[in-house]
Amino acid sequence: MTELGNRLKEAREAKNYSLDDLQRITKIQKRYLIGIEEGNYDAMPGKFYVRAFIKQYCEAVGLPPEMIFEEHKEDIPTTYEDEIPVSLSRVQSRKSVSEGSTKVLDFLPKLLIVLFVLGALIAVWVFWQGKVGEKAPEANPSENRTQVDVDENKSAEGEKPEAADGKNETGEDKPAEDPKDEKDEDKEKPEQSIEAVNSSGYKTTYELKNTEEFKLQMSAKGDTWVGVYNADDKLLFEGLLKKDNKKDFDFSGEKQAYLIIGDASNTDITVNGKQLEYKISATDVVRQDIIINYEPQTAE
Repeated sequence: MTELGNRLKEAREAKNYSLDDLQRITKIQKRYLIGIEEGNYDAMPGKFYVRAFIKQYCEAVGLPPEMIFEEHKEDIPTTYEDEIPVSLSRVQSRKSVSEGSTKVLDFLPKLLIVLFVLGALIAVWVFWQGKVGEKAPEANPSENRTQVDVDENKSAEGEKPEAADGKNETGEDKPAEDPKDEKDEDKEKPEQSIEAVNSSGYKTTYELKNTEEFKLQMSAKGDTWVGVYNADDKLLFEGLLKKDNKKDFDFSGEKQAYLIIGDASNTDITVNGKQLEYKISATDVVRQDIIINYEPQTAE
């Protein structure tokens, strides 16, 4: 057990929290909490999640995370090594761009010559079409006039006058419009609404209304660790989603969905086909807890 693990365990015991209590408070699985206290990070999804879980552990037991990270930085893995391939790829891309630019400059004179020849051909074609159009015979205006007169007579014959008393040509009353149909058309069903009602730290609570179903989908734009619970704290899913992976859940029979998002910037959440907007910026707070309370729409 590391010095950091001892310090966290002492703070937990000072709060009279068991590992099960801490799991319920933080929504972090017990095996990860044990790994943090023992300094065994091999079971964690990645270095980034180790730091995120330690931060949440500190907040739950009343320790300032910034001070803990500074005093025990030798015991906590860093994520800077993960950024090295990114910087190398940027250098490689710049090199490719410079080589490509040289090839474009060599090809540019030939391209200008081809464009000049095409422009000249188009100009000649437009000039020739104008000459042909001037020689074309004008249409006979009397023929057009006759056709218009015939069309007007046909349309006049096709119209039947309506009687002033509201009866049709046969003398029968016109059917009255049903006012109930108009009321039914005017009455529109309220649209689904999902609104953030509370936001604090890394937690945001939403309320879902005006819908008879609650279908939720989580899709990954990059690697992200997620956990999904219902209102009874029952774990429905926990694991690492790779890029383009999706997970679907049907909460229509539930009152609440509790989501733990390890990397909000890489995780999209849709509710009944509509994307949920994070109340807290996903780039500012990467690890977020999303709570969605559901009120089913009652039939009128």
